[in-house]
Amino acid sequence: MKIITVKNEVEGGQEGYKIFADAKKNGAHTFGLATGSTPITTYNDIIASDLDFSDSISINLDEYIGLAADNDQSYNYFMHEHLFNKKPFKKSYLPNGLAKDVDAEAKRYDQVIEDNPIDLQILGLGRNGHIGFNEPGTSREIGTHRVSLTQSTIDANARFFAHEKDVPKEALSMGLASIMKSKHILLEAYGEEKADAVKGMIEGPDTPDLPASILQNHDNVTVILDEAAASKLTNK
Repeated sequence: MKIITVKNEVEGGQEGYKIFADAKKNGAHTFGLATGSTPITTYNDIIASDLDFSDSISINLDEYIGLAADNDQSYNYFMHEHLFNKKPFKKSYLPNGLAKDVDAEAKRYDQVIEDNPIDLQILGLGRNGHIGFNEPGTSREIGTHRVSLTQSTIDANARFFAHEKDVPKEALSMGLASIMKSKHILLEAYGEEKADAVKGMIEGPDTPDLPASILQNHDNVTVILDEAAASKLTNK
């Protein structure tokens, strides 16, 4: 893994933007995208740039089950608010959170990924080490799948909802096997609350108990950390 340590999320966003720009310059066509607060500074820098994605494809990591695309807490809505409305892609794929047949939707999404190999995948990192919504214990061989969110993930997401009871308890997520097929993976993590997960991901054993540790087996991973997230690493 290539580790880049920055002072804060703003500097992290600048570094993340550079990686997107370099990927685009070198012919990247399909971009795997993430939601949540972590990638926002990177998306802001992309929006402020002259990068043109009108010939590119985006594939998102995940979506809540039970939320319509136009729900202001859906990941579809998030992506339009924070990127797509200003930087549209030729085609943007997201899981359908209202699919009547969730298993069929998962298979459809796996085919999308198969047909459009991801050149650059951006990831955040959960406090429990999840990437996408692949919670601890998730099979390493799994593709897109239905996920029952852990209480720690529900708690972390509750700040976005008026009431905790409104937080979705399930999601559709790209699987670990799908993520590992990406040619280049960019993971960003900020804040002291991510420090234990960061240490486990980089220096701990490769274990299903910490899903992000699977990235130790990928040959092209860049990790952007602020000083707080990097604070427990032996070699900072």
